[in-house]
Amino acid sequence: MLVLSRKVGQQIVVALGDQEVTIEVLKNRGNGVSLGVQAPAEVAVHRREVWDSIVEHDAHSSELLSASY
Repeated sequence: MLVLSRKVGQQIVVALGDQEVTIEVLKNRGNGVSLGVQAPAEVAVHRREVWDSIVEHDAHSSELLSASY
């Protein structure tokens, strides 16, 4: 894991092939931060708990499809 320190207004860029995802620190609030994410429309951006739920749902859907054949 790469650990970076950033201040409000500073950015991190993640290159995905020829595409870029930019993450900017917008606000520092006590024990949390607000982040802004700029990404191409075809790049999915989710909070971890939302992503885990999507993956779990997809796995469950695949199991149901497999069982019906």
